[in-house]
Amino acid sequence: MLPASQTRDKDALTQEGVAEVLAELSKEFDYIVCDSPAGIEKGALMALYFADEAIVVTNPEVSSVRDSDRILGILDAKSRRAVEGGDPVKTHLLVTRYSPKRANEGEMLSVEDVQEILRIPLIGVIPESETVLQASNAGTPAIHMNGSDVAEAYRDFVSRFLGETLPMRFVEYQKPNFLVSVTKRLFGG
Repeated sequence: MLPASQTRDKDALTQEGVAEVLAELSKEFDYIVCDSPAGIEKGALMALYFADEAIVVTNPEVSSVRDSDRILGILDAKSRRAVEGGDPVKTHLLVTRYSPKRANEGEMLSVEDVQEILRIPLIGVIPESETVLQASNAGTPAIHMNGSDVAEAYRDFVSRFLGETLPMRFVEYQKPNFLVSVTKRLFGG
């Protein structure tokens, strides 16, 4: 995993320089993960150009899905594989900040809506959770927040990427049990 510089100008990257770094790393590593910035600018285009596989991360909001659709178009037209006439980049969909309850109430797109728009295979759903903010503030990756739904969802996603077949969790809204709900209100909790 190579982090991007926070101090260098984005124009410091050249296609030749990135190709050289990736060629060297590929001698030692099976996977090289390039996390590109949100939006479509030079850093993202550089990562997209060299991609063999792409995990398209989107929130269940129209603007985010629209941006993801544009990214898919760039992968199809401007990746090295597309330019050289090779096989297309293998794409996967990861939906983040998902709330089944809010999707059920029409406050956000459902996972099915996102899939219908983008038309790429779903590899994971990360639930909306305050755990992500807590992890970020603590400087800890959310996947290390043991016992949290977010950590479990990220582990599921990674396992699916590595070829395991797992059921998709955190996508269905479970209505609260009436008796449990009344008991909580009466006795707290």
